[in-house]
Amino acid sequence: MTIIPVSLIGVPTDVGAGTPGARMGPDALRVAGIVQAIAHFGVEVRDCGNLSGPGNPDLPAVNGFRHMREVAAWNRSVHDAVHVELHAGRLPIMLGGDHCLAIGSISAVARHCRETGKRLRVLWFDAHADFNTASVTPTGNIHGMPGAFLCGYGPSLLSEIGGHVPAILPQDIRQIGIRSVDDGEKRFLAEIGIEVFDMRYVDEVGMRETMEQALAGVGSDTHLHVSLDVDFLDPEIAPGVGTTVRGGPTYREAQLCMEMIADSGRLRSLDIVELNPALDVRNTTAELAVDLVESLFGKSTLMRLHR
Repeated sequence: MTIIPVSLIGVPTDVGAGTPGARMGPDALRVAGIVQAIAHFGVEVRDCGNLSGPGNPDLPAVNGFRHMREVAAWNRSVHDAVHVELHAGRLPIMLGGDHCLAIGSISAVARHCRETGKRLRVLWFDAHADFNTASVTPTGNIHGMPGAFLCGYGPSLLSEIGGHVPAILPQDIRQIGIRSVDDGEKRFLAEIGIEVFDMRYVDEVGMRETMEQALAGVGSDTHLHVSLDVDFLDPEIAPGVGTTVRGGPTYREAQLCMEMIADSGRLRSLDIVELNPALDVRNTTAELAVDLVESLFGKSTLMRLHR
């Protein structure tokens, strides 16, 4: 497998979230040793530092959206930073920050795919579907909306980042681990045809079969992007998030997901979002996230030889 150099891009904001604290996520991941963990596999790692942007004004929603202009400013910066690293032939890892930042990172990935003729596959690991719109959101928090914006549903200030609307198509996305979806959001997901592997499905068929289906069709012409919201994990093992939902994947199920992605050899970009050190216990969740990243880059429990 070709070893692609990695660029870390810190994005210290929680402007899209309802609970403050995710702005400290990038530095918590650094303290947990993310640079050293990736470099251990012979990968050249460049830490690009943290982007800067507006503060979190902590204001109520306006027309169904909280902090629209601040979210847009951060996401424009994310888009530009991620696109630069992709153009340079590097694998960008966006260290969030809340999940609204996936608007910027994935729009940059989609732009890069259009420029290079690659097919895009997004694996969205999350407890939530993040496909709310202004008409159905119960909070106005934009970290619950990035999927909808990326698929072209929402004001141009966010849906046009990357220069193409929609940035991605519903068939580009596979959602895994979902277990908390608002009623209006459920109807919207079904209407536009997003493929969702919720926890009921994982329980019924197992994580291996789930991942085989999520990765089906990924090949040499595919850019595989992973958007990892750490609330995807069960809160018993990952307490450091603002929106915990019980009944998530176990440690081994999560490791299997990452190992199977590594086996594909197609990972080309990554988001790590919603880590909230203010709610964590001795940086446990950050350390677990770094552990999962190690699996993405080749750490495996495989001990026996296949025959």
